[in-house]
Amino acid sequence: MLNHLKMGDTLPEYIERLELLAFFAGYPLVYSIMHFIAGARGRPTGPFWNRTIKLLPVAYALTGTLFLGLVLKDIKAGAALRPTDLSFHISFLQIWGIVAVLFWIPLLAKKPVYSLAHSLIFFSLLLKDILMGLGSVSGRDIVKNDMKIYAVSFLLNLISLGIIIIFYFFLAQISARKK
Repeated sequence: MLNHLKMGDTLPEYIERLELLAFFAGYPLVYSIMHFIAGARGRPTGPFWNRTIKLLPVAYALTGTLFLGLVLKDIKAGAALRPTDLSFHISFLQIWGIVAVLFWIPLLAKKPVYSLAHSLIFFSLLLKDILMGLGSVSGRDIVKNDMKIYAVSFLLNLISLGIIIIFYFFLAQISARKK
């Protein structure tokens, strides 16, 4: 595995990149599929699909919250290994991933395209690996790895959306019964 890393990359940096891909790279595909289904074949979008599109940023925020949990767990594990050294390293991309929790804020969640723009940074990491990796055998191994991680990311983001949809409609049913 180490021989597949590019110059300047370390194993922890590679693992960090895979974690970021696993959480965020699949969101643009989920976003695109939901928009395609909602507007497919000139059919007017129904209330379910309109609501689903509006819930995309909230689902992305849930994924960002899960990522924040992973980062905090890693920080805690690092502190447990080095109790006298309280320093920790968070890269720019990790901070960018943590920023996804801001999509819980209704003002940001009103514009689903913002969540798409946020996630395209991570999708570009996948595209970079694909473009760089097609020329060599070790690069193809990285691309295979990335595609497996991308499938996991797609499923994670789809499950996050499903959880948010179920939660939203559950709350809608409760509020409808109260009226």
